[in-house]
Amino acid sequence: MTDLRLTWVQPEDLIGHELRQAAEDGRDASEIAHRWRSAGGPPAPRHAGASPAPAPPHLRDLAIQLLDELSALPSPLAADEPTELSAVVALCPDWPAPATAHETLPAPLLHRLHAAWLGRAAGCLLGKPVEKLPLPAIRALARAAGNWPLTTWFTEKGVPPELLRAHPWNRRSATTSLAENIDGMPEDDDLNYPLLNLLLLQRHGRSFHTCDVARLWLDELPAGRTFTAERAAYRNLLSGIEPPLTASHHNPFREWIGAAIRADVHGWTHPGDPAAAAAQAHRDASLTHTANGVYGAMFLAAALADAATGSTDVHQCLRTGLRVVPPRSRLAAAVRLGIDTAAAHTDFDDVVDRLHTAYGTYHWVHVIPNTALLSAALTHADGDFTGSICRAVSGGWDTDSNGATAGSLAGLLAGHPDRLPERWTAPLKNRLATTVAGFDGTGFDSLAHATLQEVLGP
Repeated sequence: MTDLRLTWVQPEDLIGHELRQAAEDGRDASEIAHRWRSAGGPPAPRHAGASPAPAPPHLRDLAIQLLDELSALPSPLAADEPTELSAVVALCPDWPAPATAHETLPAPLLHRLHAAWLGRAAGCLLGKPVEKLPLPAIRALARAAGNWPLTTWFTEKGVPPELLRAHPWNRRSATTSLAENIDGMPEDDDLNYPLLNLLLLQRHGRSFHTCDVARLWLDELPAGRTFTAERAAYRNLLSGIEPPLTASHHNPFREWIGAAIRADVHGWTHPGDPAAAAAQAHRDASLTHTANGVYGAMFLAAALADAATGSTDVHQCLRTGLRVVPPRSRLAAAVRLGIDTAAAHTDFDDVVDRLHTAYGTYHWVHVIPNTALLSAALTHADGDFTGSICRAVSGGWDTDSNGATAGSLAGLLAGHPDRLPERWTAPLKNRLATTVAGFDGTGFDSLAHATLQEVLGP
């Protein structure tokens, strides 16, 4: 009989991640960590969502007990990193004023939305084959193919077999995301969540509640298509736990990148109204994330809302995003570091190396290092589409998610699908694969029309 190893939910696999989270948010968990190690408890799985072998029953019981004890430890950062929207707004001295309905609606928004959908897909697809690979491996594979600094799709052509054996592509993506085999946009959670949020607005409108997000997921999102914080929250829903506790109960991934990859539609549908975009992203993110995990979604939604106007540049968009993030939070500090480091160095490899030194102790899916890198990539590329997605992916960590968000914002700034280089858009074949009901095979032009309808309202 083969053991079924469920990723991202087993208590003995969660405890190591929660201990790391405690160290990051300033909770003293040394005594709890000692008890776990003394009992023979393993560290968190390094790459996968589950350890390779099941834990003895006594370790699982101990992990559940210690997870509860960890949740009761107070964080000294709580005052600077609240989750409630009213508390976040109170800490933001430059919170944006609400926009007047439709007064700032840009005329060519349909083209911008089309470019944003295409940009998100292309950036995601660029990052898929190297997701989970360490930074030196990404650089080695691209250099071997004559593609460094990164300017186009990854390929196996010209890469020595021994290098491919040492650094294999992401196994789920290798057959659909290399230059030689791309045939439309394959399924990815970085595209599934924008589809789900489009569906959310179609069913519930902009006044949706967090519970509406939960119901939609239970109806339309297979549990096996969720990961990290989303799977923990999904498990909590099935256990009868209601939002916002779904975000915090036995969920050590609550400050990871998951909510940020769901932010695009909230920004796209609020051109010129970053405050409303951030508030909408907050209601979505609160199902699965807290504090910095929520800020990542709010930051991106506000930045994208600014970009959707067609009257700004990437640097102003990033400044707008910072206006909805508590200024003494770790997320705000990460954005500022990314921007400042990019501005100070001509060679983007130097920028990346400095960010990896600063945030190398964080998990590669955590929102803080990834938002620092994303902010640096967008700043360094100065609005250029190819430069934005290639820098975001070449910096490592969560490559497909960072590429997707960089492509979304850079696509909006480009303003029209025809302004995106054909080498990025042609292989997509205007076709998106997904398990989200009603969207499989949909074209990006159709998605742009559907998104515009949610901007215009009933």
